[in-house]
Amino acid sequence: MPGITREEVAHLARLARLELKPEELDHFAGQLDDIIGAVARVSEVADRDVPPTSHPLPLTNVMRPDEVRPSLTPEQALSGAPAQEQQRFKVPQILGEE
Repeated sequence: MPGITREEVAHLARLARLELKPEELDHFAGQLDDIIGAVARVSEVADRDVPPTSHPLPLTNVMRPDEVRPSLTPEQALSGAPAQEQQRFKVPQILGEE
């Protein structure tokens, strides 16, 4: 596969509205060529018998089961609140909306 050319980098820079100096075009051409080569190597390694994965190790859910248990009543929860309204904490209005 031929490497990415200086002209292709200049074209990509124009599309991205980037102003690159001539020496940057050569520098980025080499870097982009390395990136394309690395992606191509990964594609070669991936085989049909290797399933795609998002993580190298399996993930497990670490949350406990949702169980109903006794808790505070609304009155107990709001007992220390400076202001309350309709069994909820009342806070100062900040967005100017009702």
